[in-house]
Amino acid sequence: MTAAKPTATGVPGYTETVPCEPESARRARLLVSAALDTWGIGELVEVGTLIVSELISNAVSHTPCRLVRVVIRRETAEVIRIGVADNCRDTPELGCPEGDSEGGRGLLLVESLSWRWGYDLHRWGKLVWAELRVPAAC
Repeated sequence: MTAAKPTATGVPGYTETVPCEPESARRARLLVSAALDTWGIGELVEVGTLIVSELISNAVSHTPCRLVRVVIRRETAEVIRIGVADNCRDTPELGCPEGDSEGGRGLLLVESLSWRWGYDLHRWGKLVWAELRVPAAC
C-alpha cells in the first residue's frame, strides 16, 4: 500500500493505491475524511465516506483486480469528485435488487447520495466516480 499523495499541480486532490479487498474501504474512508477536513468541508465527510465505501465494495465484488486507486479531487470550489480506479474495463451498472436481497444496491446508494456519478473508460481500465456539491457557505 502506498501513502496518500497530494497532487503537485492542477486541481487539488489526493490519491492512494490500496489492495482490492473489503478491508481497504477503511483506508479509503480515512483518505476522503482527511481531504474534506483539509479543505474545510467536513460536513461532507459522512456522505463522502459512504460513497467511497460503496465504490470500493463495487470494485471488490465485480472486478478481478488486485489493486485499486482511490482518488479525491476538488474539481472546482463547488464540486468534489470521489473515485475508485481499477484495471478492469467492465462498466458499472445500476442494480435492480429483488425484495430483501443483500446485493445490488451500492450504485443506487451512490446515485442517491451524489450530485451525479459516472465512469471514465481508459486504455488501462476505468475510473468510477461520484461528485458532491459543496454547500454554499464553504
